[in-house]
Amino acid sequence: MATQAYAQEAAVPAEELVEAPGATDAPHADPTADTHATTEASGGEHGSDVFPPFDPATFPSQLLWLAITFGALYLLMSKIALPRIGGILENRKAIMDADLAAADASRQQTDAAIAAYEAALAAAKAKAQGIANESREAIQADLAAKRSAVEADLSAKVSEAEARILVTKTETLTHVDEIATETAQTVVSQLVGDVSADSVRAAVAKAKE
Repeated sequence: MATQAYAQEAAVPAEELVEAPGATDAPHADPTADTHATTEASGGEHGSDVFPPFDPATFPSQLLWLAITFGALYLLMSKIALPRIGGILENRKAIMDADLAAADASRQQTDAAIAAYEAALAAAKAKAQGIANESREAIQADLAAKRSAVEADLSAKVSEAEARILVTKTETLTHVDEIATETAQTVVSQLVGDVSADSVRAAVAKAKE
């Protein structure tokens, strides 16, 4: 717009410049007055102008550049950016799937280890219980056998002692008459003098009756 105003000013005939009164007599005229006049002239001539992006006269060029920019951006995104983003997403998805698979495998291994541990623990408890029962039964059998042996030994010794006592008693009863006769003979001999053994034996036998 400023270019058009400048061109119009340049097209003014030279006669108007020559005929302007006082053109040479006013060397010290205020330059801002010409600028202000030019601005007013330009504003009066183009007072209906709008902001260029909203000017209908520029719509075709704007649409053209918009289409070119959109196409270039679309090609850039579809050929470079989107494949890279898709590759990154696929790579991350593969990593996540691998991590999930590894975690699931670890979980399965952990479950299997726990099941094996519980089975081994149950088997160990059962084995320990069986060993304890066997040990208790063996100890009880051993104690019973030893008690039976001790009781049998004591019974044998008691029987033997009773037999010896019976034999001793029998032998003692067998010699009682002789002992009594010898004792009586000794006592009587000390009291009255010598006495025959037959008379003393007869007296003892008579006393037993």
